[in-house]
Amino acid sequence: MVIPVHDVNPARRTPWVTYALLAANIVVFAALTPGALGSLTGGSDLADLCRLQAFLDRYAAVPRELIHHRMPDLVPTGGTGVGPQGPGCVIGPPGYDKSPELSVLTAMFLHGGWLHLLGNMLFLWIFGNNVEDRMGHVRFLLFYLVCGYAASYGFALSDAGSGEPLIGASGAVAGVLGAYLVLYPKARVWVLVPFLIFLPLRLPAWIVLGLWFVLQAVYSSGQGVTDAGTVAYVAHVVGFVVGMLLAWPLKPGTPPPPEPRGVLFGRRAR
Repeated sequence: MVIPVHDVNPARRTPWVTYALLAANIVVFAALTPGALGSLTGGSDLADLCRLQAFLDRYAAVPRELIHHRMPDLVPTGGTGVGPQGPGCVIGPPGYDKSPELSVLTAMFLHGGWLHLLGNMLFLWIFGNNVEDRMGHVRFLLFYLVCGYAASYGFALSDAGSGEPLIGASGAVAGVLGAYLVLYPKARVWVLVPFLIFLPLRLPAWIVLGLWFVLQAVYSSGQGVTDAGTVAYVAHVVGFVVGMLLAWPLKPGTPPPPEPRGVLFGRRAR
């Protein structure tokens, strides 16, 4: 998988919504998610894990709750205890009311770790500004949320009995990638290709994002990956397709990206 680092496609106006989404995701993870700082320093313990489970169960989207619109009888309370199998997290009746529909929104700002967060924010940082520039601030925010909701419900329909929390901005960010592919397929993207060392290349967006989508589609079928049960690849695919469809009407009026200067694939770019 290539790692994008920069696109040769300057925006005409400041992407305030993209900046706000980046800041909100980082703040929610670093300041509000239990054990986030401990995971960075390696200082997490059972108490942090139990608080995190309770936090995610309350604010994450759970497929079973989205489809059947009801909460389970027992949920993690955030406390620790000792049972027949040894120390563990205490479960009990929920002491709060939860709206499954609203949980999709809150889940978009939750992440399972620093790599999960930084990966999503990297893609949003590189590709979000141009999509926001084309759509405008308000429409881009609505677009982002619609893609996130579609991705979450799409995954829930594919695994309606799952009680595992669904978290992350991946579905919404995938929608941004789909829109970028439609609007700026010929834009050049600087990427790092892991081949013994990280080799920098400048590739067309349709190759970078097309490859990303193909991999997500393959992974969603459970092929070529061992963690298919812990990563919501179906949500990535749904978000990407919805992003493409929503951006398609804007394609005719989208100005082309500037022609890059310098050497490209061993030839001088015009």
